[in-house]
Amino acid sequence: MRVVLDTSVIVAASRSRSGASFELLRRLDDRCYEPALSVALYAEWRDALSRPENRPGGVTVEEAFAFLRYLASRSILQPIYFLWRPYLSDPDDDMVLELAVAARCGRIVTHNCSDFTGSERFGVEAVSPAVFLKRVRQSR
Repeated sequence: MRVVLDTSVIVAASRSRSGASFELLRRLDDRCYEPALSVALYAEWRDALSRPENRPGGVTVEEAFAFLRYLASRSILQPIYFLWRPYLSDPDDDMVLELAVAARCGRIVTHNCSDFTGSERFGVEAVSPAVFLKRVRQSR
């Protein structure tokens, strides 16, 4: 199952090892889901993890970027040829929705589901990491 991991999931996983976001990233090697990635989303991830408040516990920028390179290696790089902007209220969220549509993802995994209201018109459901993790567990 192909999904888009919103930046909020990456940040939450970096801040806590006990939540659903961290568990989803820990399961990357299980191949129970396949993240889709665009160059723009990768740049947003890097920007978010370059901030000290998003790297607790003494994690360096280099270590955070090394993890992002690993995450990118486990993702499907998707070019985006059509822009749907403006569709959502936040241009950064439009970028995520465009990726989901281009990569034929059925879900965007995010902590900000309400930001993606209307994505259903494109066949894309916004779900929390906890809900998505529950579905992954049920599908096994």
